[in-house]
Amino acid sequence: MTNNKSEVHVTPGEQFTIQIKRLGINGEGIGHYERKLVFVPGALPNEKVLVEVVEDLKNFIRAALVNVAVKSKDRVEPVDDYANKVGGFELENLAYPAQLAFKRDIIRDSLEKYQPTGYRKFKLLPTIGMDDPTGYRNKATFQIREDRNGNVIAGLYKTRSHDVVDLKTSALQYPLTMKVMRAIVTMIQDLKIPVYNEEKNAGIIKTVVVRAAVATNEVQVTFITQSKKLLKKHQLVERIHAELPEVVSIMQNVNPGKTSMIWGDDTIHIDGKKTITEILNGLKFELSARAFLQVNPTMTSVLYKEAFKALELKGNEKLVDAYSGVGTIGLSVANQVREVRGMDTIKEAVDDANANSVRNGIMNTLYEVGEAEELLPEWIDAGWKPNALIVDPPRTGLADSLIETILTIMPKKFVYISCNPSTLARDLVKLTQKYQVEYIQSVDLIPQTARCECVVKFRRK
Repeated sequence: MTNNKSEVHVTPGEQFTIQIKRLGINGEGIGHYERKLVFVPGALPNEKVLVEVVEDLKNFIRAALVNVAVKSKDRVEPVDDYANKVGGFELENLAYPAQLAFKRDIIRDSLEKYQPTGYRKFKLLPTIGMDDPTGYRNKATFQIREDRNGNVIAGLYKTRSHDVVDLKTSALQYPLTMKVMRAIVTMIQDLKIPVYNEEKNAGIIKTVVVRAAVATNEVQVTFITQSKKLLKKHQLVERIHAELPEVVSIMQNVNPGKTSMIWGDDTIHIDGKKTITEILNGLKFELSARAFLQVNPTMTSVLYKEAFKALELKGNEKLVDAYSGVGTIGLSVANQVREVRGMDTIKEAVDDANANSVRNGIMNTLYEVGEAEELLPEWIDAGWKPNALIVDPPRTGLADSLIETILTIMPKKFVYISCNPSTLARDLVKLTQKYQVEYIQSVDLIPQTARCECVVKFRRK
């Protein structure tokens, strides 16, 4: 046996037995083979497993699970039979209470890695979960391809590949999204509309996005296409009208060429309304095709409630809603503060936020297009000084320039909603120079996956 893990070499196809010690940040089982890390999707802590090498890299081995010799007490039968083949179902074979504990643990692991000031004393509250952690996803974004037999299939990419796994069912999707998706697939097949072939970079329909507003049961279908041309468009619309009355909005988005991005820049209105209406915290939100909304409306309300609780609002606050999207956070709390100002870099989202403000009769909000780190100093220079701040950044976390701005203006009330414990822990290294973390409350917004959302409550030092 060698002590140097980089000297351990295995070949793809080789099999060996290992003990799984813990779960990684992506929900995969982690063990060691002769001191070299081994990542095994689908394996759980305390299990003894037979694995097959997929790839041998310098510092770790990727392996596939062949057989579980000794099972974890937390292992359950996954609700979807392809749970470990595609992304987005990583933890379906882990009992739900253990999933909730894991989500708090990955926050702790991230803090250990980056070690922000005082991190060992941070209060990590138990993760808030769902009563029924299935059927919650209000949006399905499925790749459309043909199989070897010429049948149209719709689903997600197999892990680490561009092979599409046909998802005829999904226990995690809101049932209406799957009903509409499967009907649309049948229509594409019947009408012989050419679907995208990635190897040849040919065909028309690449992706279908089905979003349902859970409060109103309105559905929007967006066809993401290779070019503006959508063959048999009128027949397609007629069939949707005839068979799917819940579809009230039909859109097209053009995304030419081979790209890892799902959406292109050009969105075209085909039929029906341009938006669907969702209700969140008693407010109506109009959602355009590209507008961001969390995929789990039930737990989004819980997440926001936790964020507002952490802000401890008194009614006189000037609140900044950074990374505001369509305004769901700021508008939900506008009646508890003096004024809300928000910003986002996507113009359509800002237009939606301002329209949603008017639609709900809210008069004390303003949303602008731009980066928070640029707009905040402009507002302050113009004499508007915020004393409360809520940030809800993408997975990449906060821009360094925004952290510097926050540490300069030092709002008294400050809450960070994070969807990535790793970038959160990194950002806390700088933020804890002037702020103390009172607690971190994790919320399970996307059950059965390794994704974790949390609310961080700060206090000025």
